[in-house]
Amino acid sequence: MAYLSDIEIAQACEMKPIGEIAAAAHVDEKYLEQYGRYKAKIDPALLNETDRTNGKLILVTAITPTPAGEGKTTTTIGLADGLKRIGKDVTVALREPSLGPVFGVKGGAAGGGYAQVVPMEDINLHFTGDFHAIGAANNLLAAMLDNHIQQGNSLGIDVRRITWKRCVDMNDRHLRFIVDGMGGKVNGVPREDGFDITVASEIMAVLCLSSSITDLKERLSRIIVGYNFAGEPVTCGQLKAQGAMTALLKDAIKPNLVQTLEGTPAFVHGGPFANIAHGCNSVMATKLALKMGDYTVTEAGFGADLGAEKFLDIKCRMAGLVPDAVVVVATVRALKMHGGRAKTELANEDIEALEKGIPNLLRHVSNMKNVYKLPCVVAVNRFPTDTDAEIDFIIAKCRELGVNTVLSTVWAEGGKGGEALAREVVRLCEEEKGDFAFSYDLDLSIEEKIEAIVKKVYGGQGIVVTPQAKKQIAELTALGFDKMPICVAKTQYSFSDDPTKLGAPEGFDVTIKNVKVSAGAGFIVVLTGDIMTMPGLPKVPAAERIDVDENGKITGLF
Repeated sequence: MAYLSDIEIAQACEMKPIGEIAAAAHVDEKYLEQYGRYKAKIDPALLNETDRTNGKLILVTAITPTPAGEGKTTTTIGLADGLKRIGKDVTVALREPSLGPVFGVKGGAAGGGYAQVVPMEDINLHFTGDFHAIGAANNLLAAMLDNHIQQGNSLGIDVRRITWKRCVDMNDRHLRFIVDGMGGKVNGVPREDGFDITVASEIMAVLCLSSSITDLKERLSRIIVGYNFAGEPVTCGQLKAQGAMTALLKDAIKPNLVQTLEGTPAFVHGGPFANIAHGCNSVMATKLALKMGDYTVTEAGFGADLGAEKFLDIKCRMAGLVPDAVVVVATVRALKMHGGRAKTELANEDIEALEKGIPNLLRHVSNMKNVYKLPCVVAVNRFPTDTDAEIDFIIAKCRELGVNTVLSTVWAEGGKGGEALAREVVRLCEEEKGDFAFSYDLDLSIEEKIEAIVKKVYGGQGIVVTPQAKKQIAELTALGFDKMPICVAKTQYSFSDDPTKLGAPEGFDVTIKNVKVSAGAGFIVVLTGDIMTMPGLPKVPAAERIDVDENGKITGLF
């Protein structure tokens, strides 16, 4: 049987004019700023001027990622469409994809199969220009920083301690480490520099955590760009850059409205990395979606130990949000990989591998239920090769934790394949009340907070702090940053900081290599392992397959 590609399915969809989608989302036309026929920005004034009460918030997260794939975004979209099919007033809130992975290897972030947001080509490419605005604001700050040094350096900035990098939304390994300011006195002060990918910029995290333009400007002013010769932090505010940066971001902060293949309103806005930032769509888009629907389905990046932990401990804490239910997405194939099977061996029934791999799912589920005390359901994204015996095994193991398992076939069937999951989510929201708790208290020391995450969420035994990280923690504590939440940067492929430790490893320590502050975003970034803030392209980049014909029709985009 020949399957249509994601882009072929998306292009066959008859989209509704965005005005109709806005009406379905209870958005009055006066708040709508159209970007063509099928995209729009929403004036954030709607948040303060609507008298609608918040709906239910459903968080979709997943097991630890594997090359076999889990389908978290696809499940998020299919669940929203499933809720719509059973008669619920629903919205979905997602992140925008980065151009880097689109042209690299990972792909986009618009879902897949018959559970997608459209227009998928626009969403995966330039969309409404938000990422370009973020990149421009980031690079304006870099230009003003270097210009300040060139023009006399009255702030006494130590060029050896500049922490602010330039950014571009592309996988370009050649820009990771560079030397600039070459060419003599008139061309700047030579120094070591580098680029991050735009989704790794602190400005992306700032935009996604801001509650208003005023909050955005204040957060931008707090960004630390480096340190002076006395070892004191130098901020964006001291360079007087925040006003111009906010001007560049005044439209980017407005949430974007699009639709699913089945016409469910979708707020797609912001896209910070889930390993070095908090990995969630914007607070403003989530709050808008909550006001405009009785049910809002959203997702957090990577596995629940990264994305969901940061959604709950950072985003929910800052924005005053509490999920009513959590969906943990898993596949039989991925769990067999966690059980030690190669990707080529996943088509055959293998209860033994499933038994070795399922502790990964059970730990994520236990975290949601017992650490964060939230109602939870497991969604098994079913593949044709999955056997009934394998599915029954997962159902039985999850039932021991008091959690139901529901099969999801949204990739093949869209909303119809998400109806069973939708009914269980509604049941959780109506019948099971959570007692939401964070995994740590903000008053703990930086080291105690890191240790709480490692022990409670990762299942490790403790932390090893390098001498360099100890010095950094002491500096940040002295500067008064120790009461911020923690954003751990680690591999997404394991609960531990070692990507080869699959399943649910035990008895491990997490090594803390570097600790730095994102003062604008409002969290402490803790680096473990080798985390890349500028990816590279693979040997055969996805960009080689992408083309456009004489009528402007794009092909090869998934």
